[in-house]
Amino acid sequence: MGRAGLRARVTTGFAAGALVLSLAMAVVSYQLVRRSLITERENTAVRAAYYDAAIVEAGVNNNLTPDIGTVLRSLDTGDSRRAVLQLGSGQWHARSADVGLTDAIPPELQEHASTGRVGVQMVNAGDGPALVVAVPLGDGAVFYEVDSMDELDHTLRVLALVLTLVALGTAGAGALVGWNATRYVLRPLTRVAAAAQEITAGRHMARLDPATEPDLARLTTSFNHMVDQLSARMERDRRFAADVSHELRSPLQTLAAAASVLDRRRDTLDDRTALAAGLVVDEVDRFQRLVNDLLELARTDQPADRQEVDVAELARQACRDHGLDPGIVTVVGGPVAWSVDRRRIRQLFDNLLDNAAGYGGGATEIRLTADAERCRIEVDDEGPGVSPEDKPLIWNRFVRGRSQSSSRADGGGTGLGLALVAQHAAAHDGTAEVLDRPGGGARFRIDLPECL
Repeated sequence: MGRAGLRARVTTGFAAGALVLSLAMAVVSYQLVRRSLITERENTAVRAAYYDAAIVEAGVNNNLTPDIGTVLRSLDTGDSRRAVLQLGSGQWHARSADVGLTDAIPPELQEHASTGRVGVQMVNAGDGPALVVAVPLGDGAVFYEVDSMDELDHTLRVLALVLTLVALGTAGAGALVGWNATRYVLRPLTRVAAAAQEITAGRHMARLDPATEPDLARLTTSFNHMVDQLSARMERDRRFAADVSHELRSPLQTLAAAASVLDRRRDTLDDRTALAAGLVVDEVDRFQRLVNDLLELARTDQPADRQEVDVAELARQACRDHGLDPGIVTVVGGPVAWSVDRRRIRQLFDNLLDNAAGYGGGATEIRLTADAERCRIEVDDEGPGVSPEDKPLIWNRFVRGRSQSSSRADGGGTGLGLALVAQHAAAHDGTAEVLDRPGGGARFRIDLPECL
């Protein structure tokens, strides 16, 4: 699995930081609110228990034969509080509806209250959490009041849920802020990448504006200086290749004329001299093609001169010039009039057909496809194909295949034919690739975007 990108990592960091911070604040807030609510509820329960205990004690002491049940039922405890009285003899008294309430009073609280001290304890009353308050009365009697905490417990659960949702929402907001922040921070790098892509595509005039990002003025200035130096060096190399090639054309023409004379008189020469004359003729011809390719390569940096071209007819004419049947040209949908550079596309056809003739047994089909997104040229042959390790390399200059299956990569030519094909495709903002042809052989594919 590949490493996540910078933008994804920064966004994740923002989200994780926001989540940790919001969770910490949520936990602290929950604990503070919980403690405050429970403390307030305990104080309220104790005050109510004291008040109710005073009423019970008065009702019991002011009657010779008090009805303790009636006294307990006279208390205004509402729906949340329930009262029970334990006499000094150990006998329990409660409302008729509160039978079994004594089971909710823990023994340790009873023991604590028997010493004459007020006690408070949180218990689980079976139907939810409850707060038990023990108030000692006279003669060893103890008044207990059980205050249900259901409402407070519900409030705390709602509070916990709300704080959790707020923490998650904060994390989402942090991720959104991080995403937008990285987009803003990475914007200068995006401009650098876009400029680098333009330069790679051959548009060497692409530059960065230092005034756009003053904080990155040093980066943009260094980048522009690097591009200036690179463009100047490439221009010097291009001019050198063009000048050398141009200067070689005149002596080459003289050599070619002399070699043709030798070739015509080969029958009058002895075998060794005839063989030498044939080698001279072949090498002079190869030298001429190399010089012509170098001149063409020196012009590949120039922008494409686009015009409406009948590419199907151009392909058929290339087939005729190479001694092939024009019927191998197939048009698969779409128009055949493309907006391309006629000279470049014609040489593209010539080089692919030469490559197929030299190393693939000749071209078997040329397919032309066009749609709204791109125009495509495919040239098939039935040769040995191209090995996988050589497929990305054969488009480079002076590269020849390393194995028998890839010796087609200009193995007996100048080493520039397929490089020129790639350069002509790039001049149209297109791409060149070689695939395995179904049934054997190679398929050279050229994609040219926006050519209609």
